[in-house]
Amino acid sequence: MHISNETPLEILILGGGVAGLTAAMALAKFSPESAPPKIRVFEIRPKPGVIGGAVNLTPNALRLLDRLDVLPIMRENNYGMEIDAIEIFSVYQPVQLGESSFRGPEGKGLGNPPYKALRVTRADVMKALVEAVEKCPNVEFTCGKRTTKIDEDAETGITLTFEDGTTAHGDMLVGCDGIHSATRLKHVEPERKEIYSGIANAFGFAPLNKDNPKIQDPSQLHFYKTAINFARRGMMLSSFYEPTKTSVYVGGVLQVPEIESRDGWKVRGADQEATKQDMRERFATDDVVFDDLKALIDTAEDWFMWPISTLPPGGRWATERTMLLGDAAHGMAPQGEATGIVLEDTVLFARCLARQQELGTGGFKNAFEAYERLRRDRINAAFTESGAVIKTVQDAGWLGHKIKCFVVPWFLWFTSGKREKHFTEDVTTSDLGF
Repeated sequence: MHISNETPLEILILGGGVAGLTAAMALAKFSPESAPPKIRVFEIRPKPGVIGGAVNLTPNALRLLDRLDVLPIMRENNYGMEIDAIEIFSVYQPVQLGESSFRGPEGKGLGNPPYKALRVTRADVMKALVEAVEKCPNVEFTCGKRTTKIDEDAETGITLTFEDGTTAHGDMLVGCDGIHSATRLKHVEPERKEIYSGIANAFGFAPLNKDNPKIQDPSQLHFYKTAINFARRGMMLSSFYEPTKTSVYVGGVLQVPEIESRDGWKVRGADQEATKQDMRERFATDDVVFDDLKALIDTAEDWFMWPISTLPPGGRWATERTMLLGDAAHGMAPQGEATGIVLEDTVLFARCLARQQELGTGGFKNAFEAYERLRRDRINAAFTESGAVIKTVQDAGWLGHKIKCFVVPWFLWFTSGKREKHFTEDVTTSDLGF
């Protein structure tokens, strides 16, 4: 099937999280004005998901959210805390090891226009995305839709069948349904299943207005806005995530033995006292020099833990009419800018599709192949970076931790130019190569 800028496309999206909603916004934003698509997003949950911790939106991520008209909504609602730099510490030393800066040469941020970073809860990101989608006339968002079957015909299109017996038909399907993607497992590459990475993420939120004399005021904390705190048994993030600075996000990336079933992980993840005790044993031992870390762990509420799963590198991303984006295509361990990578996926894909429509000489497969040519190397590099993160947070002895603390400042210095170059990139205007 040839696609052009004369015939509007009917696009189906599975997954109504960050990836799915940004994909919808990007496809609406970059489509030919002469043929705006009809976009339908289907989410398995009964309502938009707001569970999760606080994510770091890097300058390139904020740039894309601004272009998609989402960042203004976040600013209007005072979502998030602007971050100048991520401070790096060892919990056993009272001095900073280094930092990863977003200040830029003039202290205003990176890129043109400049952006710093933003630490914000996933719930607030979702609120802003839902509001933006509601303002988009050609995007329809439906929750409570569990997909049971995906039928693809190279000539006639895609048909989704849902558990409630209803169906949806479109010209193209975009799978943005995460690491456990039904689009991948039922259709694109069923044999490519997620693998437990060996590490888990634990988090809670610590209010500063409780009766703990060590954390009643932000000035009592050992960090300014956000810090990564390395220990011998994992890494702890402590960060403000909203402008009043009355609460701190406390997150741990930990080596945890595998639990065989998803139900088992749900039980373990919901055991708040067990998670808090695990964090104490790693980051609140007698040799930890920062008393505020111990107080934050003790004060934190709403603890939760979940396993970090990954996909094998490479894999198949597309069929004739279906494309996987985000974790559905390349789920990996966190490496500092996971949300930014997802946003880049959606914008680049939308631009490739629109460009193919403008050319009017090929079909979906041509757009898909162009997107993969642009994206594969970047994703492969991110996989390598995520593997390094897994090694960094694995349990280590005294000597291993000392070596890590020696290497970190040099690593930050050596890679600073590469990070800044990436943070200044703008995939809304970059060369597509065709």
